[in-house]
Amino acid sequence: MRGSNLVELAASWTVIMIVTGLCLWWPRSFKGWGGILYPRLTRSSRIFWRDLHSVTGFWICFTALFLLATGLPWAKFWGEYFRSGRALVTSVTSQDWTIGGEEPSSSGEGHEHHGAAHGGGGGATRSGGGPRRGGPPMPASLDGLDRVVPTAVALRLAHPVIITPPAANSEIWTVKSDAQNRTLRTTCQVDGSTGQVVQREDFADQPLVDRLVAIGIAAHEGQLFGWLNQLIGLLTASGLVLLSVSGYVMWWRRRTTGLLGAPAVLHPPRFRWPLLITVLLLAIYLPLFGISLLGVLLLERWVLRKIPKTRDWLGLSTLIPELDS
Repeated sequence: MRGSNLVELAASWTVIMIVTGLCLWWPRSFKGWGGILYPRLTRSSRIFWRDLHSVTGFWICFTALFLLATGLPWAKFWGEYFRSGRALVTSVTSQDWTIGGEEPSSSGEGHEHHGAAHGGGGGATRSGGGPRRGGPPMPASLDGLDRVVPTAVALRLAHPVIITPPAANSEIWTVKSDAQNRTLRTTCQVDGSTGQVVQREDFADQPLVDRLVAIGIAAHEGQLFGWLNQLIGLLTASGLVLLSVSGYVMWWRRRTTGLLGAPAVLHPPRFRWPLLITVLLLAIYLPLFGISLLGVLLLERWVLRKIPKTRDWLGLSTLIPELDS
C-alpha cells in the first residue's frame, strides 16, 4: 500500500475515533464544567487521566476534524471521489491541487512547471526545441522571456512566481503565483512577442468549490492567517498526541490481564442507532474507511471468532449479547 493510502486510512479512522469518542464522553448529567472545560487536578489519578483525555478532546475536536477534512482533497481515494463530484458542479477540468501524490501534469495545475524560469529568482532555462521530461515541449527560442519577465515583475504577484514558456508554435507564456496561501494566487497569460497580459485569473475567478478547497488547504498548511494559524495547528496536533497517550494510559490501567481487547461492556451504549447511522454514512463518505471497516468485520466474524484463544485475547467474547447479535 502506498504511503498516501496509509495516511488517508489513518485520517479516516481518526475521524471515526473523534466522533465515537464524543459519544462515549457526552455527559449523562451536568455536574459542573470540571471534566469538560478543565481537568479536575485534585481528584484521583483515574479521574485525572479521564479528564485529561476528555478535556483535550473537547477543545481540539472541531479543529482536528477541520484539519482532517481539509487534507482529504489530496488523498487518493477520497480525492478521486471528490473530483467526480466536482465535475458535477463545474465545467472547469483543471484543479490547483494534486491527488494522492500523483505526478504533476503539464496543464498548469498545482506545483507544476518546475524547471521553468522563476520570476525574480533567476530560475534556470534552456534553449532549443524538443520535449522536456515532465513538461510541455520547449519553444525553439526563449527571446520572449526578455519581454515577459518585466511584465511579471510589474504584476507584483505573490511569491514565488513561476514563468512557464509556451508550447511549440505559440507565443503565450504563463506567469503564475505559487504562493502557499492559495487565496493570493493569480495566473496570467502573457504574449511573448509584446509583453502584454492577454488573460488574467485571480482567486475570485475560480469556481466556488475550488475556492473553498483552496481556503481549506491554506488553513491546513498554516498559511491562511499567519502565526496564529500555525499555532492552532500545532496545538491541535499536540492535542492528538496527548489523546493517544492518555487513551493508552486509561486502557492500560483498566485492562484485564492477558487480554488485548477493551474491557467488558457493562451496559448498553447510548446513541446506538444515531451512532450506527453516522458510522454508515461516514463509511460511504470515506471510502477507504468503509472498505477497511468491512474487512475488519468480516475477519472478526468469520475468522478470529473461530479461534478460541484469539477470540478471548481480543476480547471478542466479552461483548454483551444484544450487541453481539
